[in-house]
Amino acid sequence: MRRSTLALIALLSFSPAAGALVGSAEVVHGTGAGRHIVMIISTRGNLCTGTAIARDLVLTGGHCVAPAATYRVLLPDIKPPGLGIRSIVIHPRYNPKDYASGRVTADVALIKLEQPLPAGIVPAAVAPVTSVAPGDRFVIAGYGGTSPGSEAGNGVPRAAALIATGKPGTLQIRLVDPATRDQRSGLGACTGDSGGPAFVENNGTFAVIGIVSWSTGAASTAGCGGLTGVTPLALYRGWVAEQAKKMGTAIGP
Repeated sequence: MRRSTLALIALLSFSPAAGALVGSAEVVHGTGAGRHIVMIISTRGNLCTGTAIARDLVLTGGHCVAPAATYRVLLPDIKPPGLGIRSIVIHPRYNPKDYASGRVTADVALIKLEQPLPAGIVPAAVAPVTSVAPGDRFVIAGYGGTSPGSEAGNGVPRAAALIATGKPGTLQIRLVDPATRDQRSGLGACTGDSGGPAFVENNGTFAVIGIVSWSTGAASTAGCGGLTGVTPLALYRGWVAEQAKKMGTAIGP
């Protein structure tokens, strides 16, 4: 979402408005999947979500940090201007033209912070490489809005359980609300949730298996509440581990 940085920061003090899309998702401030995510803002006025995978390392989408800008990591409990960033590395096969045209690309990036995240943020494990079958359950989480094109709900962490559609694959995973199945508006990623995680959950433990890259409205319309597109980490897990090591950070399994 493109807004001024000051406007994004100001929004954090307001309560979310209810909405028909992600507005009905569970608020997860300091709990569950919400313990692993951060906001990423830029001087271009963009808002994205990222996943802590170490105390000073955040995983996000390449499209979230590719434009030339100054980026900061922000949390509702951290006063502006937030946490400074030491370095950003984007997967070398990420292609912004492919992303803009809807083609599959390596939409993966890492952010090295200048200081550790606060104790309330817990690094998530990177899930082992695994196949995805139709109906598999995932949890997405993000700081995005509750309806497309609106500032309502920005800066409030939410999570929703979605399932894989009948066309999962190694290059991209498509998720849908099991209650609406893309036939009408339901739960799903929206503006500002980009770069956030798709988690597998096991007894309350979350491991990130992919990165939210895009969303649609119901029945392939513009907006949110239809499909949520996820870039799986299966093809990029080795790169993430290698780059983390080069950045001086070890990540868990």
